[in-house]
Amino acid sequence: MIRSLRILLALSLAGAAASAFADITVGVNLSTTGPAASLGIPEKNTIALLPTSIGGQKVNYIVLDDATDPTAASKNARKLVSEDKVDVIIGGTITPSSSAVLEVAAETKTPQIALAPFAPAADKAAWVFQMPQDFGIMANAIVDHMVANGVKSVAFIGYTDGYGELWLRVMNGISAAKGIKMVAVERFNRTDTSVAGQTLKMMSMNPDAVLVVGSGTPAAMPQATLVERGYKGRIYQTHGVANKDFLRVGGKNVEGAVLPVGPILVAEQLPDSNASKKAALNYIKVYEAAYGADSRNSFGAHAWDAGLLLQQAIPAALKKAKPGTPEFRAALREAMENVKELPANHGVFSFSASNHKGLDGRAVVMVRVENGNWKLMR
Repeated sequence: MIRSLRILLALSLAGAAASAFADITVGVNLSTTGPAASLGIPEKNTIALLPTSIGGQKVNYIVLDDATDPTAASKNARKLVSEDKVDVIIGGTITPSSSAVLEVAAETKTPQIALAPFAPAADKAAWVFQMPQDFGIMANAIVDHMVANGVKSVAFIGYTDGYGELWLRVMNGISAAKGIKMVAVERFNRTDTSVAGQTLKMMSMNPDAVLVVGSGTPAAMPQATLVERGYKGRIYQTHGVANKDFLRVGGKNVEGAVLPVGPILVAEQLPDSNASKKAALNYIKVYEAAYGADSRNSFGAHAWDAGLLLQQAIPAALKKAKPGTPEFRAALREAMENVKELPANHGVFSFSASNHKGLDGRAVVMVRVENGNWKLMR
């Protein structure tokens, strides 16, 4: 009798261990505090709405905050991999944090789904998949709008970090090729409280337009300063400002700003033929049911798109290996590389072994800030 009970107990423990072993663990590193909190909070809100079962397997999400600090992002990533044994990492929220996470992801051969655009080193790029639009897609849309509206010269003011540097590099190439002269380049930090000096230098060059390269609420400050100083030219922003907090903080000073965004931001204004409209409206319905009317957010939508990618890839990976193993992580990466024509909030994703950015021209529309909201430009 005792022997039988021991056997039953052993089998029960083995079953429990097998069940736990079968769980899929998703590590999430976000900036839910600090300067990028207006981006990271809706991402965290969205993670809470992702499915807890995919392909018949339980999915656990472990969410950590890096406080908009790349060093903290690196520490979080290492904890998620070494202590929590995650199968994949979603994050970071900003470009520097995404780069920091990749160092750990590539070293440990853990797939990463980045929620910020960046340019990974060639020897590490195999382990990261990018949800936001590449800089080239968005910069081309801005420059095309400039050309169509007679802009011949532009001044640049952007973050001192990787986000600003990569945008400057891309804009220099595209604007020069299309006959637009870059007449001034200025920088600012995410935590700066004034850009008066930079603004005066740009205005002294009398540019036809100014491009502000920032994200979230800090990007409102350069435009507000330009308006307050009497600048009358066109002001462009990047998709890094596509949230309500930017509109709230900028107020009347950001009226008229023109920027490229993903389809999600103006989903109802899109024609029915737009490939992302159905997916975007579905996300809006789910998110606003949980967090209130008009609470949609472009950055939360990146997290939802990451969830869509995992829902496509995990069932294929499960056919090859068990979660919690190096083999499963490798299989998951391969499965994500084989996702094709996936309609999502920000466009249609098609990945391959040589393309981990996945989006094309369908991922961008141009909008203008009008009456405190986003207006699709047709």
